[in-house]
Amino acid sequence: MRNHLQSKASRQAAGIPGITPTEEKDGNLPDIVNSGSLHEFLVNLHERYGPVVSFWFGRRLVVSLGTVDVLKQHINPNKTLDPFETMLKSLLRYQSDSGNVSENHMRKKLYENGVTNCLRSNFALLIKLSEELLDKWLSYPESQHVPLCQHMLGFAMKSVTQMVMGSTFEDEQEVIRFQKNHGTVWSEIGKGFLDGSLDKSTTRKKQYEDALMQLESILKKIIKERKGRNFSQHIFIDSLVQGNLNDQQILEDTMIFSLASCMITAKLCTWAVCFLTTYEEIQKKLYEEIDQVLGKGPITSEKIEELRYCRQVLCETVRTAKLTPVSARLQDIEGKIDKFIIPRETLVLYALGVVLQDPGTWSSPYKFDPERFDDESVMKTFSLLGFSGTRECPELRFAYMVTAVLLSVLLRRLHLLSVEGQVIETKYELVTSSKEEAWITVSKRY
Repeated sequence: MRNHLQSKASRQAAGIPGITPTEEKDGNLPDIVNSGSLHEFLVNLHERYGPVVSFWFGRRLVVSLGTVDVLKQHINPNKTLDPFETMLKSLLRYQSDSGNVSENHMRKKLYENGVTNCLRSNFALLIKLSEELLDKWLSYPESQHVPLCQHMLGFAMKSVTQMVMGSTFEDEQEVIRFQKNHGTVWSEIGKGFLDGSLDKSTTRKKQYEDALMQLESILKKIIKERKGRNFSQHIFIDSLVQGNLNDQQILEDTMIFSLASCMITAKLCTWAVCFLTTYEEIQKKLYEEIDQVLGKGPITSEKIEELRYCRQVLCETVRTAKLTPVSARLQDIEGKIDKFIIPRETLVLYALGVVLQDPGTWSSPYKFDPERFDDESVMKTFSLLGFSGTRECPELRFAYMVTAVLLSVLLRRLHLLSVEGQVIETKYELVTSSKEEAWITVSKRY
């Protein structure tokens, strides 16, 4: 054992700064667990060792990149797979990037068209679901505390299930069942795999596998239903079914999209409202833009696209909340970053949470300031990281639209207010959330 560890240590010393394994089998998992999360572990690691660092996931060498400069050297514009999806696929133990380049390009295209078409085709549904939530909030007495996380998760689940998987989910009971299985799978992906605890507990592993199987069987049934038939409502699955994909690919892509979209949408909605209740000036400015662009008329997708300040608020929400703090890529050929050689098959993490608050990249990184995105170069950096523009992850593009619609519907009628004395603590998993429920109150504008 001693020799084995020594050879590992010397292998690590051969180049990239970082830490040697704490345990032979688990590598640095104990250190990650002690830090509280992978994000917090990476923050410490990059502070100690600089922009390119290494550590061990079990017996596997992992390299993490923590500044825009080193990310620029690694990001390959011709790569088709989104790094966030890559990570989810490996956690679900799905086949990552298995096809050839042209096949992957085709899948990416289908996936992106799926998002575009399901947003376009279900825009009225999105308005309806947003208005249902508005009516619920309008019915509350002004002093009533609203459980924001719970309501936003419910709203995201309804939106995503109906827009991705169709009318089966008009049935509230189906949504609740999906939400329960989704919760089981997501909490294990978020922590169970990362701290190695899932494989150590047979009951949890069985619960996880059952939940995943139930989600998969729902999807298989819907894929079968949608094949070779035309429906008036175009949902995400339809775009994949109409492409030339086999059933397993459709299943995996839909699973990744629905799992990730539910969480990214729910948390983007939650954090956006949290920041708007904290910064009244920003809320006021956003309300004025919504009022000016939408007036009293109906909300259309074209009008939503015109809400420039709204988009800046959402970008700044993603940045300040560090919405997806980590993504990953597999190094398919040996690469070089700065002076370091990255061996083939190394898992390369993008420590986005570290990069999003790097004072070398952002002025006043801890300040919530949507107007920083007036600056073209700031927007460019944000796009490079995959949070905007052509490289934007499809789940995030979906979430931006859904959140913009929801905020437009809510702010037209309501002031969103914070609850005195509440401190919101952050929990960093694959998608960042608050540790406890976040409460708000609302008052009517008219």
